[in-house]
Amino acid sequence: MFLSSRRIIFSIIISLILLGYGFCHFVYAALDVDKSKIGMVVDEFNGVKVYYNGSISNVSGRNVAKDGYNLGLKYQCVEFIKRYYYERFNHKMPDSYGHAKDFFDDSIPDGSLNPKRNLLQFHNGSPTKPQVDDIIVFDWSKYGHVAIISKVTDNEIEIIQQNPGPTARSRATFPLIFRDGGWKIDSFRVLGYLRKR
Repeated sequence: MFLSSRRIIFSIIISLILLGYGFCHFVYAALDVDKSKIGMVVDEFNGVKVYYNGSISNVSGRNVAKDGYNLGLKYQCVEFIKRYYYERFNHKMPDSYGHAKDFFDDSIPDGSLNPKRNLLQFHNGSPTKPQVDDIIVFDWSKYGHVAIISKVTDNEIEIIQQNPGPTARSRATFPLIFRDGGWKIDSFRVLGYLRKR
């Protein structure tokens, strides 16, 4: 009897600790967001602006081009890469919807056309080296993440991104390794990259 009471008390204490941690994590994450800055320009690449979004789950409505093309939810990562390709290349994706990780279709062979995006698709580790202006696709979370490759050398890439989180930077670099005839972006869960043909 005494042993089962101790287990119950122990379970309650652990539950309270976990609930407290979750609550603090939620509250303090919200405190990091300066809501007055949402929608402000934080960076720019090739004349296309990057906007501050605050928390990664924030949505400020849908952004639609003057011709009715769906650019995505303001100021999510998908909205930036679609707006970038629309403004820079006048590119409209046949399927203008989907989460970030939906932009990469693992069943499509390396270097082949992704028909939903009307872009060439390359797997991470492809013999084709990443290029500036490529869309990089990450499978980091339930929704994934996308960004534009802004710089490429023989040993690293730089990306420019929108909605990396309230305190993260709009630019990040990752190692690029050429091994066994392929170019590997050495970062957690990189699916690959897409390119205008």
